[in-house]
Amino acid sequence: MKRRFALSAIVFAPVAAAAAACGGEDDTSEGGVDAVSVGVIPIVDVAPIYLGIEQGFFEKRDIEVELTAAQGGAAIVPGVAAEEFDFGFSNITSLLLAQSSGLPIEIVANGVASTGVEGEDFGAVMVAADSPIQTPADLATATVAVNTLNNIGDTTIRESVRLDGGDPTDIGFTEVAFPDMPAQLSAGNVDAAWAVEPFKSIIEAEGGRPVAWNYVDAAPDLTVAAYFATSELVQENPDLVQRFAEAIAESLQYATDNPDAVRDILGTYTDISPEIRAALTLPAFPAEVNRDSVERLAELGEADGIFENPPDVDALLP
Repeated sequence: MKRRFALSAIVFAPVAAAAAACGGEDDTSEGGVDAVSVGVIPIVDVAPIYLGIEQGFFEKRDIEVELTAAQGGAAIVPGVAAEEFDFGFSNITSLLLAQSSGLPIEIVANGVASTGVEGEDFGAVMVAADSPIQTPADLATATVAVNTLNNIGDTTIRESVRLDGGDPTDIGFTEVAFPDMPAQLSAGNVDAAWAVEPFKSIIEAEGGRPVAWNYVDAAPDLTVAAYFATSELVQENPDLVQRFAEAIAESLQYATDNPDAVRDILGTYTDISPEIRAALTLPAFPAEVNRDSVERLAELGEADGIFENPPDVDALLP
Protein backbone atom coordinates (compact mmCIF):
# COMPACT_ATOMS: atom_id res chain seq x y z
CA MET A 1 0.00 0.00 0.00
CA LYS A 2 1.54 3.23 -1.10
CA ARG A 3 1.59 5.97 1.51
CA ARG A 4 1.41 9.72 1.06
CA PHE A 5 2.22 12.37 3.66
CA ALA A 6 0.11 15.38 4.57
CA LEU A 7 1.58 18.88 4.91
CA SER A 8 1.69 19.95 8.56
CA ALA A 9 3.40 22.30 11.00
CA ILE A 10 5.85 21.53 13.77
CA VAL A 11 3.84 20.80 16.91
CA PHE A 12 4.37 19.30 20.36
CA ALA A 13 1.68 17.05 21.80
CA PRO A 14 1.27 13.87 23.84
CA VAL A 15 1.69 10.60 21.99
CA ALA A 16 -1.97 9.83 22.45
CA ALA A 17 -2.80 12.81 20.25
CA ALA A 18 -0.37 11.87 17.51
CA ALA A 19 -2.89 10.12 15.32
CA ALA A 20 -5.05 13.21 15.17
CA ALA A 21 -2.05 15.37 14.30
CA CYS A 22 -0.82 13.21 11.47
CA GLY A 23 -2.20 13.23 7.98
CA GLY A 24 -4.20 10.29 6.72
CA GLU A 25 -3.41 7.89 3.94
CA ASP A 26 -3.51 9.14 0.38
CA ASP A 27 -3.15 12.77 1.46
CA THR A 28 -0.94 14.81 -0.80
CA SER A 29 0.83 18.10 -0.29
CA GLU A 30 1.30 20.91 -2.76
CA GLY A 31 4.46 21.19 -4.78
CA GLY A 32 5.54 17.61 -4.21
CA VAL A 33 6.53 18.21 -0.57
CA ASP A 34 6.31 15.18 1.70
CA ALA A 35 5.31 16.09 5.24
CA VAL A 36 6.29 13.48 7.79
CA SER A 37 5.52 13.03 11.46
CA VAL A 38 8.40 12.15 13.79
CA GLY A 39 8.13 11.05 17.41
CA VAL A 40 10.93 12.51 19.56
CA ILE A 41 11.91 12.94 23.23
CA PRO A 42 12.43 16.47 24.67
CA ILE A 43 16.09 15.95 25.57
CA VAL A 44 19.40 17.12 24.14
CA ASP A 45 19.72 13.95 22.02
CA VAL A 46 17.27 15.25 19.40
CA ALA A 47 18.72 18.74 19.03
CA PRO A 48 20.09 17.89 15.56
CA ILE A 49 16.65 17.31 14.03
CA TYR A 50 15.45 20.67 15.37
CA LEU A 51 18.57 22.27 13.90
CA GLY A 52 18.01 20.47 10.62
CA ILE A 53 14.52 21.91 10.38
CA GLU A 54 15.79 25.38 11.26
CA GLN A 55 18.63 25.20 8.74
CA GLY A 56 16.41 23.95 5.93
CA PHE A 57 18.08 20.55 5.49
CA PHE A 58 14.70 18.83 5.23
CA GLU A 59 13.07 21.56 3.19
CA LYS A 60 15.71 21.36 0.47
CA ARG A 61 14.90 17.66 0.19
CA ASP A 62 11.16 18.39 -0.13
CA ILE A 63 10.32 17.20 3.37
CA GLU A 64 8.34 19.06 6.00
CA VAL A 65 8.63 17.69 9.52
CA GLU A 66 6.07 17.52 12.30
CA LEU A 67 7.63 16.72 15.70
CA THR A 68 5.65 15.18 18.56
CA ALA A 69 7.21 14.85 22.01
CA ALA A 70 6.91 11.68 24.11
CA GLN A 71 8.33 10.49 27.45
CA GLY A 72 10.65 7.89 25.96
CA GLY A 73 11.51 5.72 23.01
CA ALA A 74 9.43 2.86 24.38
CA ALA A 75 6.33 5.03 23.86
CA ILE A 76 7.36 6.07 20.35
CA VAL A 77 7.89 2.55 19.00
CA PRO A 78 4.20 1.55 19.10
CA GLY A 79 3.30 4.89 17.56
CA VAL A 80 5.48 4.14 14.54
CA ALA A 81 4.20 0.56 14.36
CA ALA A 82 0.62 1.87 14.34
CA GLU A 83 1.51 4.44 11.63
CA GLU A 84 0.74 7.35 13.97
CA PHE A 85 4.31 8.48 13.25
CA ASP A 86 6.19 7.99 10.00
CA PHE A 87 9.56 8.02 11.76
CA GLY A 88 10.57 7.81 15.37
CA PHE A 89 13.54 8.44 17.62
CA SER A 90 14.24 5.72 20.13
CA ASN A 91 17.06 4.21 22.11
CA ILE A 92 18.61 1.05 20.72
CA THR A 93 17.33 -1.27 23.44
CA SER A 94 13.73 -0.22 22.76
CA LEU A 95 14.28 -1.00 19.10
CA LEU A 96 15.84 -4.37 19.92
CA LEU A 97 12.87 -5.14 22.18
CA ALA A 98 10.43 -4.26 19.42
CA GLN A 99 12.29 -6.27 16.80
CA SER A 100 12.56 -9.30 19.08
CA SER A 101 8.80 -9.08 19.68
CA GLY A 102 8.11 -9.33 15.96
CA LEU A 103 7.51 -5.68 15.06
CA PRO A 104 8.86 -5.05 11.52
CA ILE A 105 10.97 -1.94 12.10
CA GLU A 106 14.33 -0.81 10.78
CA ILE A 107 16.88 1.82 11.73
CA VAL A 108 17.12 4.41 8.96
CA ALA A 109 19.53 7.00 10.44
CA ASN A 110 21.78 7.46 13.43
CA GLY A 111 20.61 9.55 16.35
CA VAL A 112 23.07 10.06 19.19
CA ALA A 113 26.08 8.40 20.80
CA SER A 114 28.00 8.41 24.05
CA THR A 115 31.15 10.50 24.09
CA GLY A 116 32.88 7.37 25.37
CA VAL A 117 34.67 9.36 28.06
CA GLU A 118 34.09 8.66 31.75
CA GLY A 119 33.41 11.91 33.58
CA GLU A 120 32.56 13.70 30.34
CA ASP A 121 29.46 11.96 29.03
CA PHE A 122 25.92 13.26 28.65
CA GLY A 123 24.33 10.59 30.81
CA ALA A 124 25.16 9.26 34.28
CA VAL A 125 23.69 7.80 37.44
CA MET A 126 23.35 10.70 39.86
CA VAL A 127 23.03 10.85 43.66
CA ALA A 128 22.53 13.62 46.19
CA ALA A 129 25.63 15.31 47.59
CA ASP A 130 25.29 13.65 51.00
CA SER A 131 24.44 10.19 49.67
CA PRO A 132 26.43 7.26 51.09
CA ILE A 133 26.60 5.84 47.55
CA GLN A 134 30.12 6.41 46.25
CA THR A 135 30.72 3.78 43.55
CA PRO A 136 28.68 1.80 41.01
CA ALA A 137 28.86 -1.27 43.26
CA ASP A 138 27.06 0.72 45.97
CA LEU A 139 24.00 0.86 43.70
CA ALA A 140 23.45 -2.89 44.16
CA THR A 141 20.80 -2.41 46.87
CA ALA A 142 19.66 1.10 45.94
CA THR A 143 16.42 2.42 44.51
CA VAL A 144 17.34 3.82 41.11
CA ALA A 145 15.08 5.90 38.87
CA VAL A 146 15.11 5.20 35.13
CA ASN A 147 12.82 6.72 32.52
CA THR A 148 11.60 3.32 31.28
CA LEU A 149 11.82 -0.04 33.03
CA ASN A 150 13.54 -3.02 31.38
CA ASN A 151 15.29 -0.84 28.87
CA ILE A 152 18.64 0.77 28.07
CA GLY A 153 18.86 2.54 31.43
CA ASP A 154 18.61 -0.41 33.78
CA THR A 155 20.49 -2.74 31.42
CA THR A 156 23.53 -0.45 31.20
CA ILE A 157 23.39 0.41 34.90
CA ARG A 158 23.52 -3.28 35.77
CA GLU A 159 26.66 -3.53 33.64
CA SER A 160 28.25 -0.63 35.55
CA VAL A 161 27.55 -2.43 38.82
CA ARG A 162 28.94 -5.72 37.50
CA LEU A 163 32.11 -4.08 36.22
CA ASP A 164 32.66 -2.56 39.67
CA GLY A 165 32.37 -5.96 41.31
CA GLY A 166 28.79 -5.65 42.53
CA ASP A 167 25.73 -7.86 42.06
CA PRO A 168 22.94 -5.93 40.31
CA THR A 169 20.25 -8.51 41.08
CA ASP A 170 18.65 -6.50 43.90
CA ILE A 171 18.68 -3.02 42.38
CA GLY A 172 15.23 -1.50 42.88
CA PHE A 173 14.48 0.22 39.58
CA THR A 174 11.55 2.62 39.48
CA GLU A 175 10.13 4.49 36.51
CA VAL A 176 10.39 8.29 36.50
CA ALA A 177 10.18 10.64 33.51
CA PHE A 178 13.47 12.38 32.75
CA PRO A 179 12.14 15.89 33.58
CA ASP A 180 11.04 14.63 37.01
CA MET A 181 14.41 13.06 37.94
CA PRO A 182 15.87 16.14 39.71
CA ALA A 183 12.81 16.64 41.93
CA GLN A 184 12.51 12.96 42.84
CA LEU A 185 16.18 12.76 43.76
CA SER A 186 16.09 16.03 45.71
CA ALA A 187 13.02 14.87 47.65
CA GLY A 188 14.74 11.63 48.62
CA ASN A 189 12.13 9.49 46.90
CA VAL A 190 14.90 7.55 45.16
CA ASP A 191 18.49 6.80 46.14
CA ALA A 192 19.84 7.51 42.67
CA ALA A 193 18.57 8.75 39.33
CA TRP A 194 19.82 7.94 35.86
CA ALA A 195 19.79 11.30 34.10
CA VAL A 196 20.72 12.47 30.63
CA GLU A 197 21.30 16.06 29.65
CA PRO A 198 20.00 18.58 30.37
CA PHE A 199 18.69 16.92 33.54
CA LYS A 200 22.12 15.69 34.59
CA SER A 201 23.35 19.28 34.74
CA ILE A 202 20.24 20.38 36.64
CA ILE A 203 20.99 17.77 39.31
CA GLU A 204 24.62 18.88 39.42
CA ALA A 205 23.53 22.50 39.82
CA GLU A 206 21.50 21.39 42.85
CA GLY A 207 24.56 19.72 44.38
CA GLY A 208 24.16 16.20 43.02
CA ARG A 209 27.07 14.14 41.74
CA PRO A 210 27.63 11.23 39.35
CA VAL A 211 28.52 7.77 40.63
CA ALA A 212 28.33 5.70 37.42
CA TRP A 213 28.82 6.39 33.72
CA ASN A 214 26.61 3.61 32.41
CA TYR A 215 26.82 4.46 28.70
CA VAL A 216 30.62 4.47 28.86
CA ASP A 217 30.64 1.18 30.74
CA ALA A 218 28.29 -0.58 28.31
CA ALA A 219 30.44 -0.35 25.16
CA PRO A 220 33.08 1.88 23.54
CA ASP A 221 31.43 4.79 21.69
CA LEU A 222 27.98 3.40 22.37
CA THR A 223 25.25 4.24 19.86
CA VAL A 224 22.49 5.24 22.24
CA ALA A 225 19.56 5.97 19.93
CA ALA A 226 18.55 6.14 16.29
CA TYR A 227 15.76 7.14 13.94
CA PHE A 228 13.65 4.29 12.62
CA ALA A 229 10.62 3.45 10.50
CA THR A 230 8.51 0.44 9.66
CA SER A 231 9.90 -2.04 7.17
CA GLU A 232 6.79 -1.31 5.09
CA LEU A 233 7.74 2.34 4.69
CA VAL A 234 11.36 1.46 3.94
CA GLN A 235 10.26 -0.93 1.20
CA GLU A 236 7.42 1.11 -0.28
CA ASN A 237 8.95 4.57 -0.23
CA PRO A 238 12.72 4.15 -0.30
CA ASP A 239 13.20 7.58 -1.90
CA LEU A 240 11.55 9.35 1.03
CA VAL A 241 13.48 7.26 3.55
CA GLN A 242 16.74 8.05 1.76
CA ARG A 243 16.01 11.79 1.70
CA PHE A 244 15.07 11.72 5.38
CA ALA A 245 18.27 9.85 6.25
CA GLU A 246 20.36 12.33 4.26
CA ALA A 247 18.73 15.27 6.05
CA ILE A 248 19.40 13.65 9.43
CA ALA A 249 23.03 13.00 8.49
CA GLU A 250 23.50 16.64 7.51
CA SER A 251 21.79 17.70 10.74
CA LEU A 252 24.12 15.50 12.81
CA GLN A 253 27.16 16.98 11.11
CA TYR A 254 25.86 20.51 11.65
CA ALA A 255 25.31 19.76 15.35
CA THR A 256 28.83 18.37 15.62
CA ASP A 257 30.31 21.45 13.99
CA ASN A 258 28.15 23.95 15.88
CA PRO A 259 27.88 23.03 19.58
CA ASP A 260 26.69 26.52 20.51
CA ALA A 261 23.77 26.10 18.12
CA VAL A 262 22.86 22.87 19.92
CA ARG A 263 22.76 24.71 23.23
CA ASP A 264 20.68 27.52 21.73
CA ILE A 265 18.12 25.26 20.04
CA LEU A 266 17.47 23.50 23.37
CA GLY A 267 15.79 26.67 24.52
CA THR A 268 13.09 26.24 21.87
CA TYR A 269 11.78 22.86 23.01
CA THR A 270 12.74 22.65 26.69
CA ASP A 271 12.43 25.02 29.63
CA ILE A 272 16.12 24.74 30.50
CA SER A 273 17.76 27.97 31.58
CA PRO A 274 20.59 29.54 29.57
CA GLU A 275 22.94 28.84 32.50
CA ILE A 276 22.23 25.11 32.44
CA ARG A 277 22.38 24.98 28.65
CA ALA A 278 25.84 26.55 28.77
CA ALA A 279 27.05 24.05 31.36
CA LEU A 280 25.70 20.78 30.04
CA THR A 281 27.79 18.08 28.39
CA LEU A 282 26.86 17.45 24.78
CA PRO A 283 26.65 13.93 23.36
CA ALA A 284 28.39 12.79 20.22
CA PHE A 285 26.48 13.03 16.94
CA PRO A 286 28.23 10.63 14.53
CA ALA A 287 26.63 9.96 11.16
CA GLU A 288 26.99 6.19 11.40
CA VAL A 289 25.54 3.65 13.82
CA ASN A 290 28.19 1.74 15.80
CA ARG A 291 27.10 -1.80 14.98
CA ASP A 292 29.38 -3.40 17.57
CA SER A 293 27.72 -1.40 20.31
CA VAL A 294 24.25 -2.42 19.09
CA GLU A 295 25.33 -6.05 19.31
CA ARG A 296 26.64 -5.42 22.82
CA LEU A 297 23.31 -3.94 23.93
CA ALA A 298 21.61 -7.02 22.51
CA GLU A 299 23.95 -9.23 24.55
CA LEU A 300 23.32 -7.24 27.74
CA GLY A 301 19.57 -7.35 27.22
CA GLU A 302 19.65 -11.10 26.70
CA ALA A 303 21.75 -11.54 29.86
CA ASP A 304 19.16 -9.54 31.80
CA GLY A 305 16.27 -11.48 30.27
CA ILE A 306 14.39 -8.52 28.84
CA PHE A 307 13.78 -9.96 25.34
CA GLU A 308 10.98 -12.35 24.43
CA ASN A 309 13.22 -13.79 21.75
CA PRO A 310 16.85 -13.12 20.79
CA PRO A 311 16.89 -9.90 18.74
CA ASP A 312 18.08 -9.98 15.14
CA VAL A 313 20.58 -7.14 14.72
CA ASP A 314 20.85 -7.86 11.00
CA ALA A 315 17.12 -7.25 10.56
CA LEU A 316 17.25 -4.03 12.56
CA LEU A 317 20.32 -2.76 10.68
CA PRO A 318 19.75 -3.96 7.10
